[in-house]
Amino acid sequence: MLHDARSRLNGRRTDAAARVVALDDALAALMHDRSGVNDDDEHDPEGVPLSGEWSRLQGLAEAARSELAQVDGALARLDDGSYGICTRCGQPIPAARLEVRPFAELCVPCAEKQR
Repeated sequence: MLHDARSRLNGRRTDAAARVVALDDALAALMHDRSGVNDDDEHDPEGVPLSGEWSRLQGLAEAARSELAQVDGALARLDDGSYGICTRCGQPIPAARLEVRPFAELCVPCAEKQR
């Protein structure tokens, strides 16, 4: 089970890291495109305003960075032997939950309480 978890986490880490790089590149390109525009919302009438695209890309980049941090945390828990144990109540996190969300820190009851 732990080998499978590490494999899933490494795959998620690779995907999240690639998204971070791609989104950072897209943000840099958009910043370059915006540098010559006086009006922040200058855009093609049929396209998306630059400020809207900037916000969208920033949100996606933040989500990718957050996932990367969560995966790194899960890998650290794997290394220290606490992976699969709820960080709030200390009970085991069900395997089905870890399969769907391999970086889960909380069991289902504790995650529901957190909402």
